[in-house]
Amino acid sequence: MTPADAVRFDKVSVRRSGLPILDEVSAVVPRGGCTVIVGPNGAGKTTLLLALLGEVPYRGRIRMGAGGQGATSAPRIGYVPQRIALDRGMPLTVTEFLALGEQVRPLWLGVRRDVRRKAHDLLRLVRAAHLADRRLGALSGGETQRVLLALALQREPDLLVLDEPSAGVDFEGEHLFCELLEELRARRGFTQLMVSHDLGMVAHHATHVICLKRRVVAQGAPAEVLTPETLNALFGLHMGLIHGAACPPACRPAGCGAAHGEKCRD
Repeated sequence: MTPADAVRFDKVSVRRSGLPILDEVSAVVPRGGCTVIVGPNGAGKTTLLLALLGEVPYRGRIRMGAGGQGATSAPRIGYVPQRIALDRGMPLTVTEFLALGEQVRPLWLGVRRDVRRKAHDLLRLVRAAHLADRRLGALSGGETQRVLLALALQREPDLLVLDEPSAGVDFEGEHLFCELLEELRARRGFTQLMVSHDLGMVAHHATHVICLKRRVVAQGAPAEVLTPETLNALFGLHMGLIHGAACPPACRPAGCGAAHGEKCRD
């Protein structure tokens, strides 16, 4: 583990019902950059994130660097899941949702003024101030994504973990979200670790890529690892270099409507 590492996975293995999900995964997440995990469905991408978050048992070792430059404490982690279980009929506003993590008193007694102000500041930060008084269950996929990002930033994380944040978001929304993450990372200095199926996005926005198929196939800068040879090893396909490229069928999420040669928009 070096000061340049935010996270280091050492021979991490996960089994479920006796079947190997991850097999001695060793990889590094460089500090301050955007590391993206790519691979086909069933490769163990989300499982690796869950192991990092302590949500699944694993063998091996996961080490995390101290939070922030010169800090000695454990890093603060923010997490943006792919989706949340939500009762869409629940009369909960976005501001009230963000307040749940900030105040002890019940919401029916009202949101404290300082908590409301912080919630609104977070929404402005993620360009979603207009959603403050909207009902959470009435939001679109892209709007919910912004609110979950605001929630993840609530504790000023050193490491921001995102699981397919663009799932269910159209191409323009995905592009804007990636630009927002780059801006926030530059301003706040956190390390970004995410899973994505969109290889075009990865080529344009990632600073480091981990190619995963239960084991690490390759890792490094996008230009070094997103090669036809690596993609063939991952997805069983012969592909050219990626320039806003198609999402291979083997890596598309369920329900993805992209035809061969089109950019995945799911």
